[in-house]
Amino acid sequence: QVQLVESGGGLVQPGGSLRLTCAASGFSFSTYSMRWYRQAPGKEREFVARISSLGVNTNYADSVKGRFTISRDNAKKTVYLQMNNLKAEDTAVYYCNTYYISQDYWGQGTQLTVSS
Repeated sequence: QVQLVESGGGLVQPGGSLRLTCAASGFSFSTYSMRWYRQAPGKEREFVARISSLGVNTNYADSVKGRFTISRDNAKKTVYLQMNNLKAEDTAVYYCNTYYISQDYWGQGTQLTVSS
């Protein structure tokens, strides 16, 4: 079955950096685009970034453009989110996502807290 497992969250000071990792299994990883979403307390889940199946194309939310970079390693079935110049408003639970055979799959999420 499809499984997505995020890791790498934690507590970071404003201006700091962190890299999130999502390990995938149970589907043909290299043929599907992958996404990162986030959900802050009291807010709806929002799109953060997307990467195409071969990593050629990427898209970002305006709020993270220029600070976050999504990448993937198809050999390792892993997608990454490099986050730089973090801000307090980036505090959220970050989720990995794929849309596979007409169904959304989500990981359990990893918490990022940006605070001094």
